[in-house]
Amino acid sequence: MLTQTRTAAARAVDLRKIYGEGMAAVEALRGVSVEFAAGEYTAIMGASGSGKSTLLHCMAGLDKPTSGTVWIGDQDLTHLKDHDLTEIRRDRVGFVFQAFNLVPTLTAAENITLPSAIAGRDVDRARFDEVVDTIGLRDRLTHLPSELSGGQQQRVAAARALVSRPEIVFADEPTGNLDSRASQELLMYLKAAVTEHGQTIVMVTHDPVGASFANRIVFLADGQVVDEMRDPTAERVLDRMKLLEA
Repeated sequence: MLTQTRTAAARAVDLRKIYGEGMAAVEALRGVSVEFAAGEYTAIMGASGSGKSTLLHCMAGLDKPTSGTVWIGDQDLTHLKDHDLTEIRRDRVGFVFQAFNLVPTLTAAENITLPSAIAGRDVDRARFDEVVDTIGLRDRLTHLPSELSGGQQQRVAAARALVSRPEIVFADEPTGNLDSRASQELLMYLKAAVTEHGQTIVMVTHDPVGASFANRIVFLADGQVVDEMRDPTAERVLDRMKLLEA
């Protein structure tokens, strides 16, 4: 199912991913074709083992597909050398992990600006201030991760992914370790990144409420795209998930 949309920030064509060999082989993705429109918030949902995180990791260039092609904008990632792939991930892609992945010896501000520091680029201070104030981290910038709550750490991770204005941000269960209030705050911030700043978000989630923040949901089952929904509500998502898991 290749959804025809406006300009695609990312797309996959006949994506397959097999882990292991022979009798132990597991086919995590089985011919997935999907597009993610620029300036749109897409959620990916499905039962455990449906291939959600594998798809996200392949789309972000963090894992190589067994076959098929992955595009970020007009760039085919599939046959890039490691150096070129690293540049794409650094310059054009942001990623928010469930486990935060913050550097424990760096302050919140230093974690947010770390990708720019690694790339040798100056930080856009106006953009930095905008992101920090929108996400509510102004009074926590000098704190180490160990001095922050889980919700604050995840907001730092989200700010790090968004501050350099990447073409697309991939988020893998970003609210999985957060309480309901922190989850709501992060989801509202991701939504604002799309509606107010025109960024593109693709988020894996199991939570119908979290998915309802998206413009569109892509449903996976057994490594394949089986359905999608636009303008979702939590109730509609829950009903659709029940049907898929029946």
